[in-house]
Amino acid sequence: MEAIYGTWPWYVGGPLVALIMLALIKLGKTFGFSSNFRTLCSALGAGKSCDFFDFDWKAQRWNLLFLLGTVFGGALAAYGLSDHQVPPIAENTIGILKSYGFDSVGKAYLPTELFFEMDLKNVLLLLIGGIFVGFGTRYAGGCTSGHAITGLSELQWPSLVAVIGFFIGGLLMVHVFFPLIF
Repeated sequence: MEAIYGTWPWYVGGPLVALIMLALIKLGKTFGFSSNFRTLCSALGAGKSCDFFDFDWKAQRWNLLFLLGTVFGGALAAYGLSDHQVPPIAENTIGILKSYGFDSVGKAYLPTELFFEMDLKNVLLLLIGGIFVGFGTRYAGGCTSGHAITGLSELQWPSLVAVIGFFIGGLLMVHVFFPLIF
């Protein structure tokens, strides 16, 4: 049971991801979660009023099942196979985050000050962040998992550009915008 309860090392998880990607390439499938939004909209009839959603969504049923399996597997892991441990965080990072007002750092899996206190600032941060993520996903032609896992494994140039953009955006957020917001 320790193998299930504990964190898997990179040399186990990495090859498993690689095997899955090789199988998807062999089957002619591409992996990415953001495409499921388009598939769901198409299945619910959005193709009647918007050409973007007018496609054969049934060809993507496997990806919807993968999405459901991921959600179910994550819930099972979090609530059934976990003792709700908090990931270890470097003391330096804990100090920096506490200086920004995150007192739950090191005590909770995610910052309770941001996700569980629904004041106007938090609602606006989550709403604006969601809009940026949604816009960026559509503008980049896929999400981080689609580009970084599928696109790079297929040696797609646009995915390399997108992943570089994701890293630059993440660095800017953490080192420039995050201190300004908090």
